This record gives sequence, C-alpha cells and structure tokens, in this order.
Amino acid sequence: MTDTPSLPVLRLLPKANARAIRRGAPWVFDNELVMDRRSRGIAPGTIARLEDNDRVPLGVVGVNPGSKIVARMLDRDAEAVINRAWLEAKLQKALALRERLYDAPFYRLVHAEGDGLPGVIIDRFGDVAVVQPNAAWAEVLLDDLTEALVSVTGVTCVMKNAGGRGRALEGLDDVDVVLRGDAPDAPVPVVMNGATYMADLTGGQKTGLFFDQRDNHGFAARLAAGASVLDVFSHVGGFALAALAGGAAQALAVDGSAPALALAREGAERMGAADRFATRQGDAFDVMTALGDEGTSFDVVVCDPPAFAPNKPALEKGLRAYERVARLAAPLVAEDGYLVLCSCSHAADLNAFTGACLRGIGRAGRRAQLIHTGQAGPDHPLLPQLAESGYLKALVFRL
Repeated sequence: MTDTPSLPVLRLLPKANARAIRRGAPWVFDNELVMDRRSRGIAPGTIARLEDNDRVPLGVVGVNPGSKIVARMLDRDAEAVINRAWLEAKLQKALALRERLYDAPFYRLVHAEGDGLPGVIIDRFGDVAVVQPNAAWAEVLLDDLTEALVSVTGVTCVMKNAGGRGRALEGLDDVDVVLRGDAPDAPVPVVMNGATYMADLTGGQKTGLFFDQRDNHGFAARLAAGASVLDVFSHVGGFALAALAGGAAQALAVDGSAPALALAREGAERMGAADRFATRQGDAFDVMTALGDEGTSFDVVVCDPPAFAPNKPALEKGLRAYERVARLAAPLVAEDGYLVLCSCSHAADLNAFTGACLRGIGRAGRRAQLIHTGQAGPDHPLLPQLAESGYLKALVFRL
C-alpha cells in the first residue's frame, strides 16, 4: 500500500458543504468536487485524500470518477492507511456487535456505510461469508478484504456475489466467484425465530436470504398463533414459516419463483410443519385478485414486495404500486385481522410509503389501526447521516 503522503488529492468546490462531511456524511458527489483532468484520470478504486476548498484534510476516501458518488469516506483520519490491518479492525468492530446480538453465526456481518465500509455488504451463513463489493475501492481491495474476513471470523468459504444493483453504477462486473474454499453444494439451513429457512447461496436472490426482516418476522409471528396466514412475495417463506413456528394454524406462501417456493416447502418440512403449509406460484397481483374473487380471507396477510421505488425517478410509479398492493391485500384480511405491508425502497421514505398504504386500504373500503412500525434488524445498523441506510419499512395494521 502506498504511504499516505503520496495519495492523490480530491478537493471540494467552494460551494460544497464541507461541514456535512465533517459531521459524518459518507458520500461526495461529482458536482461537489473539482473534477479537472487530473481528478478524472484517477483510476476507479484508488484511495485518495479528500480536502476542503482551503486544502484542509477531511479524510481518506475511495474514489471512482466514473460514478456519481466520486468519493466514499473511509476514514476521517487523513493519515489512515487503508490496508488489510485497517480492514481487520473494521471487521472486528462489526463482528463484536453481531456476537453480542446473536447466539449463532447467521446475520449481516457488514452493512456498508452503517459499519464504516461503504458499499460493502457481507452476510454470514455459519462458515460461509457472502460478500457484495458494490464500490470500486472494495473491488480493488477484494483480496485483502477476503484475507481479513477469514482471519477475523474463521469462515472457511468466501463467495463474491456480483448481483448488487450498485455494481453497474460503479462500472463493475456481474460475475459471481468463489474467493476462498468450496461453495456449499446444497442450500444452507438457517434458523431464525424458531423457523428453518433454506438459503441458496449460489443461485438464490441477493446473498441467499434476507436477514433484515428477522425482527419483523418475529413480530408478525406473535399475531399468528392459531391464525390463517397469507404471505405474498414470500421468497423462501419469510413471514409464513415464522408464523408457523409461532403456532399459525395454516400458512399460504405466494411467489413468482418456483425455486424459492421449493426452498420454502423444504423449510416447512424440516420444521415438521409441512401439513400446515401450502404454496401458490404466480404473479402476486394476479393471485391476490384471484383470492379476492374467490372470497378467501385470512387472519394475517403479509406483503413484502421487491423495491418498487429503487431510486427517485421511480418514486411516483413505485408508490402507485405499493398503493395497489394495499388495495388488493386489504379485502383478503378478515375482520379484526392484521395486514403487514413492507417496503425496501430507500427512495420511498416512511411518510410516503405510509400514505400509499393508507390510500390503498381506504380504496378497499377498510378502516385501519396502525399498531406497529418496524425496520431492519440491528445487524443492519443505520448511519444517521445517510437516509438510504434506513431503507426497510414494515407497517402492521389491524383492519
């Protein structure tokens, strides 16, 4: 690693808000920097020093001139050296939090900016770690990151998942590779809230399982004892299997993916709950419409769709989609039953999402009490200066 004094320098424009960066803002955009030929010539993934317009150092950043986010803050110490030892220290801090929170090594180990490793996602599945290096600096230092990860956690397999949406924005490849050890040749069972989930680490969505809903699964399961449950956009059975573990009388999981539903059924079988579990493959909107036409109702209905508003340009269309979900789901809820509506769209803040849900519920002719608002679990720590880190919202209504 090059010594800090020889690092290239990025400088803020006079109009840029250096105070926000000093107070913890983790990103610096192209319109905040002096982007002359020298700056634009910095290779993506290079470590550089960031200075304000008066040449006062602000810290060390990872640089990608080809991205709108040109600089990602790595360390407020302008003399910091970003190497394997630095990565190990960050991972040790992240691990200490998770080991205090959980009694088994199944969790999100690193939540990007929330853990001081911008753009880096690491999910842990026992002895396997799945890494999403969604920023150029992390891709360049991936070998060091892998070595640090093995050293700190003792995992025997490290896999790179290149499916993150942010990688394309960074100009990075979409090739998944095994960085260390051997990839598991079968789905990995993960126990959460008493339910068993089957995580496909090689062919599943994202890193194989969504740890972020763990606490919301648990809350919904408390409402499901003795109840009938509908889990729409269920993936591998997220809310449905938790509800069965919580004593639900029966649960129906709806998803467009046959492989995901097969994993959900395997989880139910391992739990000894297969006789209370059913699946229905198809477009979620079509299935909810059909269930409504059939006059079917459930004590608990959960809708956990993909991100309909992944960015600001998609916000209006995304909010209409969330309203439609609520409008179709509300009639399926029995009187005094519960409706759980979720959003993982960071562009749709809590107020906007709540408004869309209430419009949909109202259009369905139902009256709602909001009894709980959930977010991602504590293994997905928020960076208060970055609204995008608080992407997940779960609203629990009594209708």
